[in-house]
Amino acid sequence: MARIIAVANQKGGVGKTTTAVNLAASLAAAKRRVLLVDLDPQGNATMASGVDKNQARPNGCEVLLEEAPIGRAIVATAAHYDLLPGNGDLTAAELKLMDALARESRLKEQLAKVRDSYDTILIDCPPSLHLLTLNALTAADGLLIPVQCEYFALEGLSSLLDTVKAVRQRLNPQLEIEGLLRTMYDVRNNLGNEVSAQLTQHFGDKVLRSIIPRNVRLAEAPSHGQPIHLYDRSSRGAIAYIGLAGEIIRRERGVQAALAALSEMHDDHAAAHDAAIDLHQE
Repeated sequence: MARIIAVANQKGGVGKTTTAVNLAASLAAAKRRVLLVDLDPQGNATMASGVDKNQARPNGCEVLLEEAPIGRAIVATAAHYDLLPGNGDLTAAELKLMDALARESRLKEQLAKVRDSYDTILIDCPPSLHLLTLNALTAADGLLIPVQCEYFALEGLSSLLDTVKAVRQRLNPQLEIEGLLRTMYDVRNNLGNEVSAQLTQHFGDKVLRSIIPRNVRLAEAPSHGQPIHLYDRSSRGAIAYIGLAGEIIRRERGVQAALAALSEMHDDHAAAHDAAIDLHQE
């Protein structure tokens, strides 16, 4: 069953879509079965994946409104991950869902239909904390937060974390912070180093070790409709996202090992309890 990761930060221009697209491609290159969900009405993740957002029919809008099955809306990409396309129609979907029952759970219900077909599902969220992002957080197991290593990096993070807390209480108790990803990092910039240190001080091991550098080739790739490892696989940006994919996979395996250990402890406890009952009955 797929682990669902929402890529979100309501602050725009932090590398959110760049991260969603290139992490999807890098995980696919590591032989993972990946679905990328473009939940942003701008449709940038769709275009960066080489899919024309204006020609994608059906798309995420019809899926959320239950006007088309999700399996028919999903398309394959040249980078070997699948895509649920998004475009401006998602704004209309958000408005129509305002009065719907269980409106925050629509995406979760739809992804449940295809979850067993993938190892990882990534959701590219809009730069806001409105209904579409709430749908993503309700559906997700983990939240990946790209943070730009520049002034005001922490601005808005408190609002996002407050939203996560509210979602845990009301909609999705299992939601975890997958990690904070430092993006647009320039080692020559003292401010970037200060922001990086500040993030580590505030969030500790929630800050991922992987760092995405400021990279011209990384910025060029979306205009060619390609993830960076197809556009220039030897670039610093491509290497950084391959490293991020490896870190995500290692963390996921760690979680699975912990769950397996807990399950084994539970089984041992249950066996000991049953044995005690048998002795008592004798």
